[in-house]
Amino acid sequence: MKEYGFALHTTTPELGLSISNFADDSRSDVWKLDRNVSNLMHQYMIDFVKPQTWADMAFISVARGPGGFTGTRIGVVAARTLGQQLNIPVFAVSTLAAFAWENRVDGDDFIAVQMPAQRGMLFGAIYQVVADGNGINCVMSDVVLTKEIWEEKLADWNGNYRLVEANSGLAATVTSILELAYLDWKQGKRPNWEEALPFYGQHPVNN
Repeated sequence: MKEYGFALHTTTPELGLSISNFADDSRSDVWKLDRNVSNLMHQYMIDFVKPQTWADMAFISVARGPGGFTGTRIGVVAARTLGQQLNIPVFAVSTLAAFAWENRVDGDDFIAVQMPAQRGMLFGAIYQVVADGNGINCVMSDVVLTKEIWEEKLADWNGNYRLVEANSGLAATVTSILELAYLDWKQGKRPNWEEALPFYGQHPVNN
């Protein structure tokens, strides 16, 4: 019976992996692989999934970015490949959404997330926490913008929000990647692997 979900996070020099049956068996880990992510990721995944097998997976989830260009691409390609080969859904979850979910606290209504981008820019997004802990809704999609424009958007925002800065520890939010995917899974969503696309926000060389 396919009862496990599997998540990977590769948008930074760290590799984050998580697996759970959402009942009594969950585990996750993070490794700092730097530029070796592309060379070592598949072996880490093979070792990590044991004693389960890929046939036990009901769905795959992956951090779709924003983040490093190469790392993000590698992770999304791996997730798409698994989804295609196993014929199971692939949930591509925003790096910023996972960070917001990971850092939510009681009483949160809106969470604004900012993350450094290249050339002095910022990635920004705003999420609304769904009542009863059933996930978060994106109310301002992930976008790259200047610090000044981001501050203007926050100043004009109608409603209480809490600002969190995604400066480090992103790979550890792989558990939130998995949790958000599972919440969508429980709602009956079954995205095809072809729908899992990376979000870079910026070209690696030019805007």
